Amino acid sequence: MVVLFYTGYTLTRIVLVQDGTETAFANADEILRVERGLGMDIELYLNQTLLSVPWLARTANVFYATMHFIVTLGVVVWLYRYRPHHYRWLRTSIMMATGVALIGFWLYPLAPPRFLHSEGFVDPVTALHSLGLYASDASGTLTNQYAAMPSMHAGWALWCGAIVFKLAAQKWVKAVAALYPATTVVVILSTANHYVLDAVAGIALVSGAIWVSWVLYIRCPRPLIVARARISADLARRRGGTSGSGTGSAGSRCPTRS
Repeated sequence: MVVLFYTGYTLTRIVLVQDGTETAFANADEILRVERGLGMDIELYLNQTLLSVPWLARTANVFYATMHFIVTLGVVVWLYRYRPHHYRWLRTSIMMATGVALIGFWLYPLAPPRFLHSEGFVDPVTALHSLGLYASDASGTLTNQYAAMPSMHAGWALWCGAIVFKLAAQKWVKAVAALYPATTVVVILSTANHYVLDAVAGIALVSGAIWVSWVLYIRCPRPLIVARARISADLARRRGGTSGSGTGSAGSRCPTRS
């Protein structure tokens, strides 16, 4: 699944290279115009505030480049190893959200604020010659730097934070889990990698995916139960089976309880 999604991500980058980046910058102007109209354009203020504290800016650059992958992978492994009865539906939720996000990257390419120098934004990685996700030419060519809408940094952080907060036993772990999504959102805005609106979009997308996955796996709707029972009965008849009550019982179960 990881290989499949990375392939899709790479294809969005290839399409962008072929079509040019004009649309991405036009979309960036549109996002800023909407945010200013709503009075929620706080990205420039956060960017300037972060740059005034160089050591904090360098820390934010490293956080943005590493924690997105380390924490998400760590939570996936933790779920699989220590909370296996929750693994399947939660894994499906993040895969579902990521798949939809890839469509968003393709249909709505968006230049990040750090590319909008005329608006006053400054890339802290470039300004401070710091470590960062796009610090080298190689990393820049392997990633789609215009895949800002929706923000999967914000979405994945919410997924990790909500899961660990809900399923962890220790109170201090729950506290860290609650702080992680908020910290991630502040970092992606202050480092000029995302806008408020694409952070909101990423959070909404993951929230919706978690709900849909919960409905399908945990709280099976009646139409799904009936459909599963019919399929099971049909397969039993084809195999020459005659057990009706056993098939109905199996068909009424959710996938995670089978």
